[in-house]
Amino acid sequence: MAGPIPVAVVGVGKIARDQHLPAIAANPDFLLAAAVSRHGKVEGVPNFTDFESFLRDGPMAAVSLCTPPDVRVEMCLAAIEAGRDLMIEKPPAATLGEIETIIAAAKAKGVTLFATWHSRFAPGVEAAREWIARREITRLDIVWREDVRRWHPGQDWIWQPGGFGVFDPGINALSILTHILPGPIHVQAAELEVPSNAFTPIAARLRMQARGHVPLSADFDWRQEGPQTWSILVEAGDERLELHMGGAELTIDGRRVDVGPEQEYPTIYRRFAELVSARKSDTDISPLRIVADACLKGRQVATDAFHD
Repeated sequence: MAGPIPVAVVGVGKIARDQHLPAIAANPDFLLAAAVSRHGKVEGVPNFTDFESFLRDGPMAAVSLCTPPDVRVEMCLAAIEAGRDLMIEKPPAATLGEIETIIAAAKAKGVTLFATWHSRFAPGVEAAREWIARREITRLDIVWREDVRRWHPGQDWIWQPGGFGVFDPGINALSILTHILPGPIHVQAAELEVPSNAFTPIAARLRMQARGHVPLSADFDWRQEGPQTWSILVEAGDERLELHMGGAELTIDGRRVDVGPEQEYPTIYRRFAELVSARKSDTDISPLRIVADACLKGRQVATDAFHD
């Protein structure tokens, strides 16, 4: 690699400030070249309030897209047409059709496209994948419960069509699931609790099946106060593996395994640098497909209105 890769962060919100900007600053393979946001600004670099002016007048830089998913397809296609390598926050788009269009455009243009799933890079995930690969799995259960007011304060877009609702965090669990248990996963039934003043679910329960017979379940809820729960429990006969704290903690048969420190976003940027250098792409969409299938097979249940 000739030098640091110039990169522009598009969408300067909480996730960009908490994760993307520190990861870029700590990675010698990248140089923050610009920021694009209607409201937020980043000191020390050119700031643009709209994406079109950045592509027209800004530096030639790769794009790290951190906007809500419902507005991404036009931005992605514009970046690709301008020849920019592109990294997309999860979920990569609002629909399967949109992300498929983005993937096809990137391939035709020859740019690098990285559809990220940051939870796959949690420190316990790869060890869990290796453990599962050596065993016959008999059951897997996901419990992903958190407080929406703590993690998404004032973000009305999550309750609108294309905003994903509780699947915004839930898809993190599904990204781990599809990584540690590769192969077809079929949604058999789903129940989606939708607040009376929203269009997206605040809770969802899924019943699924993997490898033709392995029962899977997922319990997603955005109403949990106090301690938060991000756990995946795996059984292989009498053996039991547990991932907690979103994959940061790993327990096997009741014994804690040392998996090292959290490095999700730094690892994402290392992966992006590798892809740019090799002129390759990484665009797995299997977690998004499960969300789409859950919505297609789901039974909606009305619940109380949500007020932030």
